[in-house]
Amino acid sequence: MRRHRQRHATLAMIATLGIALLALGASETEAQKRAKQQRPPPVAKEAPHGQPEEVRREQQPGARESVQADVSARNVAVTSSFNGTEIVIFGAVDNSQQPSAESGYYDVLIVVEGVPARLVVRRKNNVAGLWLNTSSATFDNVPSYYAVASTRPIDEIASEEFRATHGIGFNHLRFTPAFGQSQALSTEDLKQFREAIVRLKQRQGLYVQEHFSVAFIGKSLFRATIELPANVTVGPFETRVYLFRDEQFLSHQSARLNLEREGLERYLHVFAFSFPALYGLMTVAIAIAAGLLASTMFRKTAH
Repeated sequence: MRRHRQRHATLAMIATLGIALLALGASETEAQKRAKQQRPPPVAKEAPHGQPEEVRREQQPGARESVQADVSARNVAVTSSFNGTEIVIFGAVDNSQQPSAESGYYDVLIVVEGVPARLVVRRKNNVAGLWLNTSSATFDNVPSYYAVASTRPIDEIASEEFRATHGIGFNHLRFTPAFGQSQALSTEDLKQFREAIVRLKQRQGLYVQEHFSVAFIGKSLFRATIELPANVTVGPFETRVYLFRDEQFLSHQSARLNLEREGLERYLHVFAFSFPALYGLMTVAIAIAAGLLASTMFRKTAH
């Protein structure tokens, strides 16, 4: 009799949790429908953080050639089974004067930059035989992902001044020390912390620099493949394509790429960040219910 009561209580708890999850999903769906009805039909799909997709162009005055480029997918779905993906960046040079694909008449430089965020980096030192955090630095606008692809080494394509102005290369990343550091840091300390961030991101596969990875496949057509690892941060990515000839900048175009959560991954993320207390209580309740169910089943098997 007691076992029957425990089994009924366990099943009732699981049913209650299921109904609650379905109700939350239904309420979110209704809220999305009302929001769609209230706002006018969008011209293009909006990226996260309210930033619309953008295509920006820049042309050097007097230059005849211009670059046209795009990515293979503007929106990449991130689900629970996401284990990384590849994007293809392709384009063409308008009014190309290049005699053949192998001539090296033009150089193309591609930068893919992920969501900027605040990052704290810490330094460990040996204190009495123990490795402890002894100092730290906080930086703002640290790209979550950063990749550079080019037809040649970037220092042979663009000048140091141009790379510094446009944030091209690991030495010219635009993240800056945050205000209100926990301790005073010298210029040399900040430089070492910056280098540590780049080194750690490279180890994680999030900062990549590949020379000779952009190839011309005709007199004007070119393409490159960029790998996005499984641990990449979800959000808007900016893709910038630069065209050079004899180290002289000719044209530039940028486009936006979005990594968006889809399916169950998205609903769980929205629920966890919208109702953190309820999410915590429900995970604890589910764990307790699973434990009770497993205990009841094993007890039944033993008898």
